[in-house]
Amino acid sequence: MFCDRCGLPAADGDHTGCAAARAMEPPRFCARCRRRMKVQVVPTGWTATCVEHGVRTG
Repeated sequence: MFCDRCGLPAADGDHTGCAAARAMEPPRFCARCRRRMKVQVVPTGWTATCVEHGVRTG
């Protein structure tokens, strides 16, 4: 598994900064395959799309 903010392996290093940032912004990387996702932010939320694993919303 990978960090959905920085794209690095989730087990490596300290991701507390990533977790804090994710409270305010959408994911940038797919947590399953580490691919960069297409992200669209609208006033009511966000949509992040991985070409391999589909859509996440928030």
